Amino acid sequence: MGLGCTREQERVEAALGGLNEAVPAFVPDQDVKSAGVLFALPALLLNGLLKYANNYLSFPKGYYGLQSFLLLLSFAALLRIKSLEAIRYCEAGELGKAIGLDRIPEIRTLRKKVKYITNHGEPEQWSKELSKYWMEEDPELAWILYVDGHVRVYSGSKTPLPKRYVSRQKLCLRGLTDYWVNDAVGKPFFVVSKAVNPGLLSVMREQIIPRLLRDIPKQPTGEELKANRHLYRFGVVFDREGYSPEFFKEMWEKRIACYTYKKVTIQRK
Repeated sequence: MGLGCTREQERVEAALGGLNEAVPAFVPDQDVKSAGVLFALPALLLNGLLKYANNYLSFPKGYYGLQSFLLLLSFAALLRIKSLEAIRYCEAGELGKAIGLDRIPEIRTLRKKVKYITNHGEPEQWSKELSKYWMEEDPELAWILYVDGHVRVYSGSKTPLPKRYVSRQKLCLRGLTDYWVNDAVGKPFFVVSKAVNPGLLSVMREQIIPRLLRDIPKQPTGEELKANRHLYRFGVVFDREGYSPEFFKEMWEKRIACYTYKKVTIQRK
């Protein structure tokens, strides 16, 4: 179907299985609620929102295509909509205009799309490609990485996750531990989630460091490292949970610098 078709015709065509996706079209309008998110669209595209998506995300034929789906989820995040379920309370027509369509899909359709991507696509591989792309775009910022762990509280009842201490609430609650890897100005590259947390050092040794060795661009060559004993591949910054002289020595053997601190308890007499 072409751009000259009406949205009703496109919906009929999609119901009959003859439409790959409705083409977004933005038309002049006034007083569109939440249209301010469109100012963020250039930044989203510059950061690779749609880059590699068709290579790793499989999407079914229908009225709503992959591009519209990703835009909707991105705009929902910018509007501080905290869950997929909460999208049902948005004005479907108003938010639909922001993605170039007549309305957004119902929550049942959104759930089906997310399930389809999870079962038929490779979202983790897409995330890895985007992470490499971000590092290659600004290798100077990727030279020093910040690793920080955060507890993501789970309030459901389907999975009995182990409890862990949540510092901001000062309670032991069920949840996941997310280890975020950020660049020198705090922008995230990727995250490693652990239901059973083996500790920061274990996660860094087994998952984070091997990935950084593969993905960080413009690392010094072996000859350069031999010529300068003070030169290192990259640096990682983390909190006192990772304080371990043995770990520091292990990382320096790979020519990786570690930055952290040791908490000292002052005993009063």
